Amino acid sequence: MGLTSKKVLLLAVLVAVALFVLTIWLWPRLSKGNWRAVLGRIGLLFATQLSLFAAIGLFANNTFGFYASWADLFGQEQEPGVVTNYKSGPNGTNLKMLGTERLSIQGASVPTSAGRLDKVLIRGEKSKIASPAYVYLPPQYFQKKYAHKKFPAAVVLTGYPGTAEALYKKLHYPQTQYDLLQNNRIQPTVLVMMRPTVAPPRDTECVDIPNGPQTETFFAHDLRHDISGQYRVGKDAESWGIMGDSTGGYCALKLTMRNPQSYSTAVSLSGDYKAPIDATTGALFGGSKQLERENDLHWRQKHMPAPPVNLLVTSSKHGESNYKPTLKFIEGTKSPSKVASIILDSGGHNFNTWRREIPAALEWMGGHLRA
Repeated sequence: MGLTSKKVLLLAVLVAVALFVLTIWLWPRLSKGNWRAVLGRIGLLFATQLSLFAAIGLFANNTFGFYASWADLFGQEQEPGVVTNYKSGPNGTNLKMLGTERLSIQGASVPTSAGRLDKVLIRGEKSKIASPAYVYLPPQYFQKKYAHKKFPAAVVLTGYPGTAEALYKKLHYPQTQYDLLQNNRIQPTVLVMMRPTVAPPRDTECVDIPNGPQTETFFAHDLRHDISGQYRVGKDAESWGIMGDSTGGYCALKLTMRNPQSYSTAVSLSGDYKAPIDATTGALFGGSKQLERENDLHWRQKHMPAPPVNLLVTSSKHGESNYKPTLKFIEGTKSPSKVASIILDSGGHNFNTWRREIPAALEWMGGHLRA
Protein backbone atom coordinates (compact mmCIF):
# COMPACT_ATOMS: atom_id res chain seq x y z
CA MET A 1 0.00 0.00 0.00
CA GLY A 2 1.33 3.42 -1.01
CA LEU A 3 2.17 6.21 1.41
CA THR A 4 -0.75 8.35 0.19
CA SER A 5 -3.24 5.46 0.08
CA LYS A 6 -6.46 6.01 2.01
CA LYS A 7 -6.20 2.39 3.18
CA VAL A 8 -2.88 3.16 4.89
CA LEU A 9 -4.40 6.21 6.60
CA LEU A 10 -7.47 4.23 7.70
CA LEU A 11 -5.28 1.40 9.02
CA ALA A 12 -3.16 3.89 11.01
CA VAL A 13 -6.29 5.44 12.54
CA LEU A 14 -7.72 2.03 13.45
CA VAL A 15 -4.44 0.95 15.07
CA ALA A 16 -4.30 4.21 17.08
CA VAL A 17 -7.89 3.76 18.29
CA ALA A 18 -7.29 0.09 19.14
CA LEU A 19 -4.17 0.90 21.16
CA PHE A 20 -5.99 3.69 22.97
CA VAL A 21 -8.81 1.31 23.97
CA LEU A 22 -6.27 -1.37 24.91
CA THR A 23 -4.40 1.09 27.13
CA ILE A 24 -7.55 2.00 29.07
CA TRP A 25 -8.51 -1.67 29.43
CA LEU A 26 -5.08 -2.85 30.61
CA TRP A 27 -4.15 0.16 32.77
CA PRO A 28 -5.77 -1.15 35.99
CA ARG A 29 -3.93 -4.45 35.58
CA LEU A 30 -0.63 -2.58 35.19
CA SER A 31 -1.11 -0.39 38.25
CA LYS A 32 1.29 -2.39 40.40
CA GLY A 33 4.70 -1.03 41.31
CA ASN A 34 6.88 -3.89 40.05
CA TRP A 35 9.21 -3.44 37.08
CA ARG A 36 7.05 -5.51 34.73
CA ALA A 37 4.03 -3.32 35.34
CA VAL A 38 6.10 -0.15 34.91
CA LEU A 39 7.55 -1.41 31.61
CA GLY A 40 4.07 -2.40 30.50
CA ARG A 41 2.74 1.11 31.12
CA ILE A 42 5.70 2.67 29.34
CA GLY A 43 5.26 0.31 26.37
CA LEU A 44 1.54 1.05 26.04
CA LEU A 45 2.05 4.81 26.24
CA PHE A 46 4.87 4.71 23.70
CA ALA A 47 2.92 2.52 21.25
CA THR A 48 -0.24 4.61 21.59
CA GLN A 49 1.54 7.93 21.07
CA LEU A 50 3.58 6.54 18.17
CA SER A 51 0.41 5.34 16.44
CA LEU A 52 -1.26 8.73 16.99
CA PHE A 53 1.73 10.59 15.54
CA ALA A 54 1.77 8.20 12.55
CA ALA A 55 -1.94 8.75 11.87
CA ILE A 56 -1.58 12.55 12.17
CA GLY A 57 1.54 12.51 9.97
CA LEU A 58 -0.18 10.46 7.26
CA PHE A 59 -3.20 12.76 7.36
CA ALA A 60 -0.98 15.85 7.05
CA ASN A 61 0.97 14.29 4.18
CA ASN A 62 -2.23 13.39 2.31
CA THR A 63 -3.55 16.91 2.83
CA PHE A 64 -0.44 18.91 1.93
CA GLY A 65 1.37 16.49 -0.39
CA PHE A 66 4.83 16.56 1.19
CA TYR A 67 5.90 13.09 0.01
CA ALA A 68 4.53 10.95 -2.81
CA SER A 69 5.84 7.51 -1.80
CA TRP A 70 7.67 5.57 0.91
CA ALA A 71 10.85 5.83 -1.18
CA ASP A 72 10.39 9.61 -1.37
CA LEU A 73 9.85 9.79 2.40
CA PHE A 74 13.02 7.85 3.19
CA GLY A 75 15.16 9.60 0.56
CA GLN A 76 15.12 6.67 -1.86
CA GLU A 77 13.13 8.27 -4.68
CA GLN A 78 12.62 5.79 -7.52
CA GLU A 79 11.63 8.21 -10.24
CA PRO A 80 14.44 8.84 -12.76
CA GLY A 81 16.50 11.90 -11.91
CA VAL A 82 19.56 12.85 -13.96
CA VAL A 83 19.89 10.97 -17.26
CA THR A 84 22.23 11.22 -20.25
CA ASN A 85 22.48 10.84 -24.03
CA TYR A 86 18.89 11.22 -25.22
CA LYS A 87 18.05 11.39 -28.91
CA SER A 88 15.26 13.58 -30.20
CA GLY A 89 11.96 11.89 -30.94
CA PRO A 90 10.04 11.98 -34.22
CA ASN A 91 8.61 15.43 -33.50
CA GLY A 92 11.88 16.87 -32.28
CA THR A 93 10.85 16.25 -28.68
CA ASN A 94 12.00 13.94 -25.92
CA LEU A 95 8.59 13.91 -24.25
CA LYS A 96 7.14 10.48 -23.49
CA MET A 97 3.43 9.86 -22.89
CA LEU A 98 2.74 7.85 -19.73
CA GLY A 99 -1.07 7.86 -19.79
CA THR A 100 -4.01 10.00 -18.69
CA GLU A 101 -5.60 10.78 -15.32
CA ARG A 102 -9.23 11.37 -14.44
CA LEU A 103 -10.21 14.82 -13.18
CA SER A 104 -12.98 15.80 -10.79
CA ILE A 105 -14.75 17.86 -13.47
CA GLN A 106 -18.26 17.27 -14.77
CA GLY A 107 -18.09 15.24 -17.97
CA ALA A 108 -14.45 14.33 -17.25
CA SER A 109 -14.53 11.44 -19.72
CA VAL A 110 -15.28 13.77 -22.66
CA PRO A 111 -12.25 15.95 -23.61
CA THR A 112 -14.37 18.45 -25.59
CA SER A 113 -16.36 19.16 -22.40
CA ALA A 114 -13.83 18.87 -19.58
CA GLY A 115 -10.41 18.76 -21.22
CA ARG A 116 -7.82 16.05 -20.63
CA LEU A 117 -5.05 15.46 -18.12
CA ASP A 118 -1.97 13.74 -19.60
CA LYS A 119 0.86 12.28 -17.59
CA VAL A 120 4.16 12.70 -19.42
CA LEU A 121 7.88 12.26 -18.88
CA ILE A 122 9.94 15.28 -19.97
CA ARG A 123 13.48 14.30 -20.91
CA GLY A 124 15.83 17.23 -21.23
CA GLU A 125 18.33 17.02 -24.05
CA LYS A 126 20.41 19.97 -22.82
CA SER A 127 20.09 19.48 -19.06
CA LYS A 128 20.19 15.65 -19.13
CA ILE A 129 17.36 15.71 -16.58
CA ALA A 130 14.15 13.68 -16.81
CA SER A 131 11.06 14.43 -14.74
CA PRO A 132 7.35 13.51 -14.83
CA ALA A 133 4.67 16.16 -15.27
CA TYR A 134 0.92 16.46 -15.72
CA VAL A 135 -0.36 18.42 -18.72
CA TYR A 136 -3.91 19.76 -18.58
CA LEU A 137 -5.40 20.47 -21.99
CA PRO A 138 -8.54 22.66 -21.71
CA PRO A 139 -11.77 21.64 -23.52
CA GLN A 140 -11.14 24.14 -26.33
CA TYR A 141 -7.99 22.24 -27.28
CA PHE A 142 -10.24 19.43 -28.62
CA GLN A 143 -12.99 21.54 -30.17
CA LYS A 144 -13.19 22.02 -33.96
CA LYS A 145 -13.36 25.79 -33.60
CA TYR A 146 -9.82 25.77 -32.15
CA ALA A 147 -8.40 22.96 -34.30
CA HIS A 148 -5.68 25.14 -35.80
CA LYS A 149 -5.12 27.45 -32.84
CA LYS A 150 -2.02 27.52 -30.67
CA PHE A 151 -2.55 28.03 -26.95
CA PRO A 152 -0.61 29.87 -24.25
CA ALA A 153 1.06 27.63 -21.66
CA ALA A 154 1.66 28.00 -17.94
CA VAL A 155 4.11 25.91 -15.93
CA VAL A 156 2.76 25.28 -12.42
CA LEU A 157 5.19 24.23 -9.68
CA THR A 158 4.79 22.84 -6.16
CA GLY A 159 6.97 23.68 -3.20
CA TYR A 160 9.76 21.43 -1.91
CA PRO A 161 9.50 18.48 -1.73
CA GLY A 162 5.88 18.49 -2.90
CA THR A 163 4.01 16.13 -5.20
CA ALA A 164 2.79 17.02 -8.67
CA GLU A 165 -0.49 15.22 -7.95
CA ALA A 166 -1.29 17.79 -5.25
CA LEU A 167 -1.58 20.48 -7.93
CA TYR A 168 -4.77 18.93 -9.31
CA LYS A 169 -5.95 16.88 -6.31
CA LYS A 170 -5.49 19.50 -3.58
CA LEU A 171 -4.91 22.89 -5.22
CA HIS A 172 -7.34 22.19 -8.11
CA TYR A 173 -5.56 24.16 -10.82
CA PRO A 174 -7.35 22.48 -13.77
CA GLN A 175 -10.71 22.65 -11.99
CA THR A 176 -10.19 26.35 -11.20
CA GLN A 177 -9.27 27.16 -14.79
CA TYR A 178 -12.31 25.20 -15.97
CA ASP A 179 -14.59 27.28 -13.72
CA LEU A 180 -12.98 30.51 -14.95
CA LEU A 181 -13.46 29.39 -18.56
CA GLN A 182 -17.15 28.71 -17.90
CA ASN A 183 -17.50 32.33 -16.79
CA ASN A 184 -15.37 33.75 -19.64
CA ARG A 185 -12.83 35.14 -17.18
CA ILE A 186 -9.74 33.52 -18.69
CA GLN A 187 -8.45 32.37 -22.05
CA PRO A 188 -7.90 28.60 -22.45
CA THR A 189 -4.36 27.78 -21.34
CA VAL A 190 -2.33 24.56 -21.30
CA LEU A 191 -1.13 23.85 -17.75
CA VAL A 192 2.14 21.94 -17.22
CA MET A 193 2.06 20.82 -13.59
CA MET A 194 5.08 19.39 -11.81
CA ARG A 195 7.36 19.78 -8.83
CA PRO A 196 10.63 21.73 -8.95
CA THR A 197 12.43 18.72 -7.44
CA VAL A 198 13.57 17.31 -10.77
CA ALA A 199 16.75 15.74 -9.36
CA PRO A 200 15.33 14.10 -6.21
CA PRO A 201 15.86 14.13 -3.35
CA ARG A 202 17.98 17.28 -3.75
CA ASP A 203 16.36 20.70 -3.52
CA THR A 204 18.07 22.47 -6.42
CA GLU A 205 16.07 25.73 -6.12
CA CYS A 206 15.95 25.81 -9.96
CA VAL A 207 19.68 26.57 -10.17
CA ASP A 208 22.20 25.33 -12.74
CA ILE A 209 24.46 23.89 -10.04
CA PRO A 210 28.17 23.85 -10.95
CA ASN A 211 29.10 20.19 -11.56
CA GLY A 212 25.53 19.25 -10.59
CA PRO A 213 21.95 19.16 -11.92
CA GLN A 214 21.26 21.82 -14.55
CA THR A 215 17.79 22.63 -13.31
CA GLU A 216 17.49 26.15 -14.70
CA THR A 217 18.34 24.86 -18.17
CA PHE A 218 15.69 22.16 -17.78
CA PHE A 219 12.93 24.68 -17.03
CA ALA A 220 14.13 27.54 -19.25
CA HIS A 221 14.83 25.42 -22.33
CA ASP A 222 14.12 21.68 -22.25
CA LEU A 223 10.61 21.76 -20.81
CA ARG A 224 9.44 24.45 -23.25
CA HIS A 225 11.06 22.65 -26.18
CA ASP A 226 9.46 19.30 -25.36
CA ILE A 227 5.98 20.64 -24.59
CA SER A 228 5.82 22.88 -27.68
CA GLY A 229 7.05 19.94 -29.77
CA GLN A 230 4.21 17.71 -28.55
CA TYR A 231 1.31 20.13 -28.05
CA ARG A 232 -0.17 23.11 -29.88
CA VAL A 233 1.31 25.85 -27.72
CA GLY A 234 3.14 29.02 -28.68
CA LYS A 235 6.92 29.01 -28.65
CA ASP A 236 7.61 32.68 -27.87
CA ALA A 237 8.07 34.01 -24.35
CA GLU A 238 4.81 35.96 -24.53
CA SER A 239 3.00 32.61 -24.79
CA TRP A 240 4.61 31.22 -21.62
CA GLY A 241 4.04 31.92 -17.95
CA ILE A 242 5.17 30.13 -14.81
CA MET A 243 3.71 30.08 -11.30
CA GLY A 244 4.19 28.17 -8.09
CA ASP A 245 3.91 28.14 -4.33
CA SER A 246 6.75 28.41 -1.79
CA THR A 247 9.93 27.10 -3.50
CA GLY A 248 7.94 26.94 -6.73
CA GLY A 249 7.10 30.62 -6.33
CA TYR A 250 10.75 31.58 -5.93
CA CYS A 251 11.57 29.48 -9.00
CA ALA A 252 8.82 31.18 -11.01
CA LEU A 253 10.10 34.67 -10.28
CA LYS A 254 13.75 33.81 -10.74
CA LEU A 255 13.32 31.84 -13.97
CA THR A 256 11.32 34.69 -15.49
CA MET A 257 13.67 37.46 -14.33
CA ARG A 258 16.75 35.54 -15.49
CA ASN A 259 15.21 34.16 -18.69
CA PRO A 260 12.80 36.73 -20.18
CA GLN A 261 13.39 35.08 -23.56
CA SER A 262 11.64 31.98 -22.14
CA TYR A 263 8.92 33.33 -19.83
CA SER A 264 7.12 36.66 -19.95
CA THR A 265 4.94 36.26 -16.85
CA ALA A 266 5.42 34.85 -13.34
CA VAL A 267 3.27 34.31 -10.25
CA SER A 268 4.82 33.61 -6.84
CA LEU A 269 2.49 32.33 -4.13
CA SER A 270 4.24 32.84 -0.77
CA GLY A 271 7.64 32.55 -2.41
CA ASP A 272 10.99 33.63 -0.99
CA TYR A 273 13.40 35.93 -2.83
CA LYS A 274 16.65 34.05 -2.40
CA ALA A 275 17.63 30.39 -2.21
CA PRO A 276 18.31 28.83 1.21
CA ILE A 277 21.50 26.88 1.80
CA ASP A 278 20.86 23.85 3.99
CA ALA A 279 21.13 20.06 4.12
CA THR A 280 18.52 19.61 1.38
CA THR A 281 20.18 22.00 -1.09
CA GLY A 282 23.87 21.35 -0.52
CA ALA A 283 26.29 23.82 -2.10
CA LEU A 284 24.09 25.33 -4.80
CA PHE A 285 26.59 27.81 -6.17
CA GLY A 286 29.86 25.89 -6.06
CA GLY A 287 31.49 28.59 -3.93
CA SER A 288 30.72 31.34 -6.47
CA LYS A 289 29.55 34.47 -4.67
CA GLN A 290 28.62 36.07 -7.99
CA LEU A 291 26.31 33.19 -8.91
CA GLU A 292 24.77 33.37 -5.44
CA ARG A 293 24.13 37.10 -5.82
CA GLU A 294 22.61 36.64 -9.27
CA ASN A 295 20.05 34.23 -7.76
CA ASP A 296 19.13 36.71 -5.03
CA LEU A 297 16.14 38.57 -6.47
CA HIS A 298 16.50 41.65 -4.28
CA TRP A 299 20.15 41.93 -5.39
CA ARG A 300 19.11 41.56 -9.04
CA GLN A 301 16.62 44.40 -8.67
CA LYS A 302 19.33 46.72 -7.37
CA HIS A 303 22.26 45.81 -9.57
CA MET A 304 20.98 44.40 -12.86
CA PRO A 305 18.80 45.81 -15.67
CA ALA A 306 15.10 45.10 -15.23
CA PRO A 307 13.68 42.67 -17.82
CA PRO A 308 10.38 43.38 -19.68
CA VAL A 309 8.30 40.86 -17.70
CA ASN A 310 5.07 40.73 -15.66
CA LEU A 311 5.34 39.63 -12.03
CA LEU A 312 2.67 38.84 -9.43
CA VAL A 313 3.63 38.20 -5.79
CA THR A 314 1.43 37.18 -2.86
CA SER A 315 1.64 37.26 0.93
CA SER A 316 -0.42 37.86 4.07
CA LYS A 317 -0.11 40.67 6.61
CA HIS A 318 -0.46 38.12 9.40
CA GLY A 319 0.73 34.53 9.25
CA GLU A 320 3.41 34.66 6.53
CA SER A 321 7.12 35.24 7.04
CA ASN A 322 7.64 36.73 3.57
CA TYR A 323 5.37 39.76 4.07
CA LYS A 324 8.12 42.38 4.55
CA PRO A 325 10.42 40.89 1.86
CA THR A 326 7.42 40.95 -0.51
CA LEU A 327 6.83 44.66 0.13
CA LYS A 328 10.55 45.25 -0.44
CA PHE A 329 10.35 43.35 -3.75
CA ILE A 330 7.35 45.39 -4.89
CA GLU A 331 9.11 48.66 -4.05
CA GLY A 332 12.30 47.52 -5.79
CA THR A 333 10.67 46.59 -9.10
CA LYS A 334 11.79 48.92 -11.88
CA SER A 335 10.47 49.55 -15.39
CA PRO A 336 10.13 47.84 -17.83
CA SER A 337 9.25 45.10 -15.32
CA LYS A 338 5.65 45.32 -14.07
CA VAL A 339 4.57 44.06 -10.67
CA ALA A 340 1.22 43.28 -9.05
CA SER A 341 0.30 41.70 -5.73
CA ILE A 342 -2.30 39.80 -3.74
CA ILE A 343 -1.96 40.67 -0.04
CA LEU A 344 -4.37 38.91 2.32
CA ASP A 345 -5.13 40.21 5.79
CA SER A 346 -4.28 36.81 7.23
CA GLY A 347 -3.16 33.48 5.87
CA GLY A 348 -0.54 30.82 6.32
CA HIS A 349 2.02 28.94 4.29
CA ASN A 350 -0.51 26.29 3.29
CA PHE A 351 -2.91 24.95 0.67
CA ASN A 352 -5.93 26.75 2.09
CA THR A 353 -4.26 30.15 1.64
CA TRP A 354 -3.08 29.34 -1.89
CA ARG A 355 -6.51 28.08 -2.94
CA ARG A 356 -7.83 31.54 -2.01
CA GLU A 357 -5.24 33.19 -4.27
CA ILE A 358 -5.16 30.84 -7.27
CA PRO A 359 -8.38 31.99 -9.06
CA ALA A 360 -7.28 35.64 -9.15
CA ALA A 361 -3.70 34.64 -9.99
CA LEU A 362 -4.75 32.45 -12.92
CA GLU A 363 -7.05 35.18 -14.23
CA TRP A 364 -4.23 37.74 -13.94
CA MET A 365 -1.77 35.47 -15.73
CA GLY A 366 -4.26 34.68 -18.48
CA GLY A 367 -4.60 38.39 -19.15
CA HIS A 368 -0.85 38.69 -19.88
CA LEU A 369 -0.20 35.66 -22.08
CA ARG A 370 -0.51 35.68 -25.87
CA ALA A 371 -0.33 32.80 -28.36
